[in-house]
Formats: sequence, structure tokens, C-alpha cells
Amino acid sequence: MAAVMRMTGGPGTEVTDAEIIRLSAREAERFAEIFDRYYVEIHQYVARRLGAALADDVTAETFLIAFDRRERYDLTYPLARPWLYGIASNLVSRHHRAETRQYKALARLGIDDTVDGPADRIESRIDAESARGLLASALAAISPGDRDVLLLVAWAGLSGEEAARALGVPAGTARSRLHRARKKVRAALGGADPTTVAEEA
Repeated sequence: MAAVMRMTGGPGTEVTDAEIIRLSAREAERFAEIFDRYYVEIHQYVARRLGAALADDVTAETFLIAFDRRERYDLTYPLARPWLYGIASNLVSRHHRAETRQYKALARLGIDDTVDGPADRIESRIDAESARGLLASALAAISPGDRDVLLLVAWAGLSGEEAARALGVPAGTARSRLHRARKKVRAALGGADPTTVAEEA
């Protein structure tokens, strides 16, 4: 997770994302600092949702859109993370079929029981692969809106309020979606907390 503040410039100079975005309205090259801060984590999030084949293009498009919209950024929010994850989530939603196919493919992979090695390591790997398959199947079955909120909380580490802001929905709507998604995925996982399993898998 990116820090709230990063050091830029001379000693003792702390610059928020909001300040960088504000400055980038006049000095466009400053926006590269936002790219440098968040590219890796946005790319990882997109890759987890869509696979490596689409991650480069979707992540690049996320930052192009953010750059184009930087003058509309709400400067009262010091962190740009939720904003960037919101853009990325909207782009991921355009690839709904690809995302669902990926989860269904992961669910079909099954468990490789031919692994050699210490028993504890094998058992741990089988448990993880089993959970991954169940999770993928559950994620494929829930609605895209519910899935967006769940994965923004579980994989991106956003709070419920940040996820709501990222998706442009009221906080109550995000809470309802998160509750519904957790309930469905928990049932599919035999009662395990889907937020924890999503992070581990």
C-alpha cells in the first residue's frame, strides 16, 4: 500500500497525491510521480482480475484516463489510490466476460496431487489450491458490482468508504454490496471469511 505522503524535493518536504495532481495542471510532467507511486499496485490488481494478457493495456489506460481527468480530481482527498482503483475497476468491468472466463478457468484447474515434498508443504499447497478454485468459482457467480466492492476491499486494501468513492456509489450501497458478496462467497467457501481467503488465494 502506498504511503499517504512521499518525500519529494528537499528535506522535510512532504507532498500529497492531491498536491502533485494540483501542480500537474500547470506542469503536466509532475503527473509522472502519481504513475511512479501507483503503477505497480494497480497493475497487480488488474492482473489478478483479468490475467497478465490484459493487465498492461488496462493499467496504461487507467493512467491515461487519470491524466486526462486530473483537473477534475477532488483535491480535498490527499490520497489518489481510491480514485485510481475506481478508474481501473470501471475498465475491468468492460472486460466482464474475460474476468468471468478467468475465474471459471481457475475453478476448473483442480488440485495437483502429484506434488512431492514434505507432507506439511503438500497439505498447505492443496488447501490453498482448493480454496483458490472455490473462490474463483464463487467470484464468477456473483454480480460484477458486488465483486468490484469485495475485491477493492480484499485485494486493493481499500476501506468500504474508499471503495464507495472509487466506484462512485453511496457508502450504504457499497456496504450492501460488500455484505451480499461476503455472504455468497462465505457460503461457497464453507463459512470461511471471503475477505481473508481472497487475499490469501
